[in-house]
Amino acid sequence: MTMRLSTRLSLFFLGALGLVLVGFSASLYVLASKYLHRQADERLEGALNTLVAAAEFGPEGVEWEPKERSLSFGRLDNEDQFSWIVCDSHGRQLDGSATGNLDQFLHDWMLSGSSSRRPQSAMDRRGRTWRMMYRRLEPSRGSRRETAEREEQTTSDDKHAALVFGAGISLEGVERTLQSLAGVLVVLSLGIWTLALGFGRRLSCRALRPLTHMAQAAQAIDGDELDRRLPIPQSGDELAELGLSFNALLDRLSESFERQRRFTGDASHQLRTPLTAMLGQVDLALRRERPPAEYERVLTLVQRQAGHLRQIVEALLFLSRADQEALRPDLATIELSAWLTDQFRFENDDHRASDLRLEIGADGPFLVRAHPALLSELLNNLLDNATKYSEPGTPIVVRLNREFHCVLLSVEDQGVGIIDEEIPLIFEPFYRSRETRNRGIGGLGLGLSVADRLAHSFGGSIEVRSEVRRGSCFTMRFPAESGTHAHA
Repeated sequence: MTMRLSTRLSLFFLGALGLVLVGFSASLYVLASKYLHRQADERLEGALNTLVAAAEFGPEGVEWEPKERSLSFGRLDNEDQFSWIVCDSHGRQLDGSATGNLDQFLHDWMLSGSSSRRPQSAMDRRGRTWRMMYRRLEPSRGSRRETAEREEQTTSDDKHAALVFGAGISLEGVERTLQSLAGVLVVLSLGIWTLALGFGRRLSCRALRPLTHMAQAAQAIDGDELDRRLPIPQSGDELAELGLSFNALLDRLSESFERQRRFTGDASHQLRTPLTAMLGQVDLALRRERPPAEYERVLTLVQRQAGHLRQIVEALLFLSRADQEALRPDLATIELSAWLTDQFRFENDDHRASDLRLEIGADGPFLVRAHPALLSELLNNLLDNATKYSEPGTPIVVRLNREFHCVLLSVEDQGVGIIDEEIPLIFEPFYRSRETRNRGIGGLGLGLSVADRLAHSFGGSIEVRSEVRRGSCFTMRFPAESGTHAHA
């Protein structure tokens, strides 16, 4: 079962929020626990300081006279979970908080020999946790022998060789506070998580609503409705970019489909014309018996139309190939200056051979990767285009030079030229300009399309520069090779 994107986003958001709430609650609980325990320890130390301050030092020992002074422990005076005692050096209890069992519990803990440097935790018989601490007070740090002698000599009830002060505070209030805090954090976290569950689901659905609309619109587009587009949300975010990108893809597909449709229509028209002429000539010849010369004339016309038809079919087959099948294999390194010289040697029989000019730059060698036969067809198509659209006697210049890491081979004529609006269209199959149709110049409109495909198959491109009634210049740009072995 598939899960909707809004559900996945909601679960991810709720999971992240749950981790944040658990981390925050745990951290707050730990900090509160440390703070409350530290506060209890500070109260305990403050109580011990109060007890120590109530004692007095004398020449015969430490004096404890609680009846002559009142002891105040601040907030602890009003708490029934606080206990303190005062003992002499022999462990006899001299004074206390008069809380009965609590004083006895504190007295037993002090006699157990626990450390007195820091507050210690202990549990009474009722299971309550206490923080307890005691402190020993002596006049000086004499030897054990002097202390023992002073203890033997001290016989007064109020004067002692040493006093031991103990205090304890119950952590029951702290535990209750922490339990209440834990309950509040749990309830608050669950409340926040529950609210996020409701609002997060609604917000994720609302945020993804444009995507849902685009998906529904895409499903509603049929194969023959390439003019329809997806609705674009006015959010300016990634969803809007997705819609724009998808619509741009539809534009390209529509343009390609329209080009293919026009190509198919033009191809069928171009194929129908010679076929109709051939069938017409054959039907006319078969209506009645004719002399051999007439049959020879008809066969000659059929042969000419068949040759024309073959050229159309070969061009269509080449143009219909995918880009990855555009004859990239079997490329060889060619030195264009020598190759062009040989090509011009074979052009001597052409009726415009006297108009051809070859200009080779001095920055050779001109090494490119190409297929010799296909490169010859590419050049012939450009030369045929130049001879069609220029008057006899006007020069057709073929130039070869370098520009950075490219080799430039250009064919320039002084013919009728091309208007700016038609330059982007001249490489489309079967396209013929208005000037061509007005002048009655023959052709299929496939030469430049084939030339452009061949140039791209060699990794190059064709650029056009033209002025009306002043001529055109077609420049083939090839990547320059650095090899030393080349085919002429």
